[in-house]
Amino acid sequence: INAEYMGPKALSALISHMLYERRFGPYFTEPVVAGLDAAGNPYIACMDLFGSECAPGTFVVGGTCSDSLWGMCESLWRPDLSPDELFETISQAMLSALDRDCLSGWGASVVVVTNDKVISREIKARMD
Repeated sequence: INAEYMGPKALSALISHMLYERRFGPYFTEPVVAGLDAAGNPYIACMDLFGSECAPGTFVVGGTCSDSLWGMCESLWRPDLSPDELFETISQAMLSALDRDCLSGWGASVVVVTNDKVISREIKARMD
């Protein structure tokens, strides 16, 4: 680790403090922080607009369709998915949630981070 490295846990704490500092005039965002720590272990966390952090270690959801995402993610996700299986699981959950929520966008960016590469793909949802 060099002096310029900030792990995902430290970044999550920084963002959480920044959001809490603005709690009376909040930024209207629900950030998701995902990455690998220095030992190569995965870390994922999300926050609400006040900076309250949720880091369960399995999966997190955020945004306008988060209620729809919870149900799909709980039914499709399982431990030790391969990168391709994880992409398919994320894509199916996102498409299902995006179809149910009129405020969500026309698609999503799915990013799968492994120890040796980052896979990024775009999925398109309904556009009406």
